[in-house]
Amino acid sequence: GGVADRVTAMQGEEINPKVSPDGKWLAFSSNQFGNNDVYVMPINGGEIKQITFNDASDEVDNWSWDSKTIYFTSGRYNSFSSYKVGINGGTATRLFNNYFNTTHHIAESPTGELFFNDTWESMRFPNRKHYKGAYNPDIQSYNPKTRTYKRYTDYIGKDFWTSVDRKGNVFFVSDEGNEEYNLYTFIGGQKTGLTKFETSIKRPFVAANGTIVVFEKDYQLYTYDVAAKKIEKVSISTSRNQVLSKEQEYDVRANISAFDASTDGKKIAFISRGEVFVSDVDGKFVRKITNSGERALECKWLADNKTILFSQTANGFQNWFTITGDGKGTIKQLTKDKANNRDITLNKAKTMAVYLSGRNELRLMDLKTFDSKTLVTDEFWAFQNSAPSFSPNDEYVLFTVYRNFEQDIVVHHLKNNKTINLTNTGVTETGPSWSPDGKYIFFTSARTKPSYPTGMSNAHIYRMALNNYDEPYRSDKFDDLFKETKPAEVKPAIVETKTKKGKADTTKKKTEVKPTPKPAAVITINTQ
Repeated sequence: GGVADRVTAMQGEEINPKVSPDGKWLAFSSNQFGNNDVYVMPINGGEIKQITFNDASDEVDNWSWDSKTIYFTSGRYNSFSSYKVGINGGTATRLFNNYFNTTHHIAESPTGELFFNDTWESMRFPNRKHYKGAYNPDIQSYNPKTRTYKRYTDYIGKDFWTSVDRKGNVFFVSDEGNEEYNLYTFIGGQKTGLTKFETSIKRPFVAANGTIVVFEKDYQLYTYDVAAKKIEKVSISTSRNQVLSKEQEYDVRANISAFDASTDGKKIAFISRGEVFVSDVDGKFVRKITNSGERALECKWLADNKTILFSQTANGFQNWFTITGDGKGTIKQLTKDKANNRDITLNKAKTMAVYLSGRNELRLMDLKTFDSKTLVTDEFWAFQNSAPSFSPNDEYVLFTVYRNFEQDIVVHHLKNNKTINLTNTGVTETGPSWSPDGKYIFFTSARTKPSYPTGMSNAHIYRMALNNYDEPYRSDKFDDLFKETKPAEVKPAIVETKTKKGKADTTKKKTEVKPTPKPAAVITINTQ
């Protein structure tokens, strides 16, 4: 630990730094000229030298053990493949010309054995957890000298990010233990877990002498002492340039990302540039009521028309907070989850709220006590969600879940704690909304084409009946034409009167408003 020294300041991003086994050089990739190329520089700072100049993206994987060759993954052939290039530059050489077409994460062992993965799941989606399917990455190797191929793992899950020390010991990540990425190795040829974190680690790298493995977890650096089996967080501090802060005005026009009107019809709360504002309904009087430096994303008025429930970042995650609408009170944090809480919906009486948390939880919040509990644990994903909602009589919660990359419409009975999948069609149905009478659910879908992976196109709005409701028969409608009815009552004509000044009465007549259909006390869902 200690103070971190900055070693690069290029125009662009520098990624995948790797120290050479002899400790003299640092290889990395940078996109300062548009796409990633391979660069190398002395470990203690000095002149940076560009090694590759290809139009494709070149991302550094590892070094050879003689510190003369850099292995990297490039998109210059197929989607991506593995290459090597000398420390002094020159023409890069593709490692596998035949069977292994999408290799990446190359790690060389002292015997010349090349460890790799070869699925897009570990290359393009390394942060997607819990994946189990045809593209599960496994730990594999090929020795160019002996032309020997070996598969080390066959777990139906994710094994990847291999790193090898000078003695040939292999370290990698796997989600086999608890569906979170943890550090693993091979002991006596058997796959063995070294950590049991409840949150995933990323990109482990073992020291050349095999004593320490460094990795990232929860946006912090950690080390694993191989001999002592001890985990320690690396305390890092950085220096920064001090600047004089100043007040700055911002225009919120065309920058409103969320809003909600109070039920008394007098006030509007809205989000602009990550801050919460309150105004009258005409927008004449506006006040910013948050100034925490965190980012607000959603806002809802509570039943008292004085309190605003809103989401705001806290330690990098969206959590729920409340504040008085006049901005004079203090902000109160309701949740402290290490997951993004989002897509909240209140019931009509504003006594309950339902929202999504993280990638797999649907939660219910009591708006009197602000206690929350998990209703359903399922595959919601952490993006591209439909907001959950209540049935008109607050009997059910309506939401969508993912099944084989497609969304299904699901309801959960709050009292019986039972969940029913209403669609299960193999294509996406999304954006569900309950009819006011509770008899139908409306949704959006492209019924003949899955949405994955290109997204939904040519979508239409559909209505799904929750029970068997007969439409009126044509014969009955015809017979209704001949039913005897009482003659309409003839009312005397109203003569328009004038005021003394001779002007007509201009009093506005009230427009007749059709009443909203009342929801049934109990909603029937026929699953047959």
